[in-house]
Amino acid sequence: MPELPEVEVTRLGLVDRIEGAQVHAVRLGKPLRWPLGTDPQALAGARVGRLQRRGKYLWLPLGACGGLLLHLGMSGSLRFDAAEALPPAGPHDHFEMQTDRGLLRLTDPRRFGAVVWSSALDAAPAATLLARLGVEPLSPAFSASVLQQGLRGRRVPVKQALLAGDVVVGVGNIYCSEALFAAGIDPRQSAGTLDRAACERLVDTVRDVLQRALAAGGSTLRDFRDVHGMGGAFQLQAQVYGREGLPCRVCATPVRRIVQGQRATYFCPRCQRLPHGS
Repeated sequence: MPELPEVEVTRLGLVDRIEGAQVHAVRLGKPLRWPLGTDPQALAGARVGRLQRRGKYLWLPLGACGGLLLHLGMSGSLRFDAAEALPPAGPHDHFEMQTDRGLLRLTDPRRFGAVVWSSALDAAPAATLLARLGVEPLSPAFSASVLQQGLRGRRVPVKQALLAGDVVVGVGNIYCSEALFAAGIDPRQSAGTLDRAACERLVDTVRDVLQRALAAGGSTLRDFRDVHGMGGAFQLQAQVYGREGLPCRVCATPVRRIVQGQRATYFCPRCQRLPHGS
């Protein structure tokens, strides 16, 4: 599933190339998670503004025509190139926007992604979809005090609390496992029991892991490709994720795999010990 690094890699690959482009036409394929919400023909003639990201959403402003809120879902990726440089639309290509600078195409085999029109970022449906998102993990607003306050009173395991996205947004499954390992925190520990020192470590490791993932082009476990069609490589740096039974790179203890909230969790039972009473 594309997480914050993959979405930001996508934004960075698009932002300067598509800004200022004029929309000529929009084509829809099979239905995505939510309907577009407007007549595709109404977007023709719009001028593309500066592409923005909020969590795992991308906002593509279209001037007086409002804008498009995009989500890559579980298997989506965006390509942008001259139409003649791209292969013909295939069965998994469900949105295309032809501009005077090239063709923007969403490929999404599982169709959990979305392209939704909104009159503005602060108007429904965009505002509704973004309303409950937590702070951006790479922003100054993400601090130990914010994290500790957001987790206070939560009995769910800390990994599930982070994945919920209402305290801090976009820390996906692979990055959550890696950040918790680097912080020495057991993913099963009750979220509300993390003390200030643990929250400080976790803020630092979340930032570090996400920044390294961005530098590596994100992670490609199956479907993700950037706007140039290239896969990410962060998964090759993983300390625990996907390494069940292999020796921990720090202490050589076999890495464990458990399932939390239907998501695979990887951790080192020696480097990430549960505090007494947790």
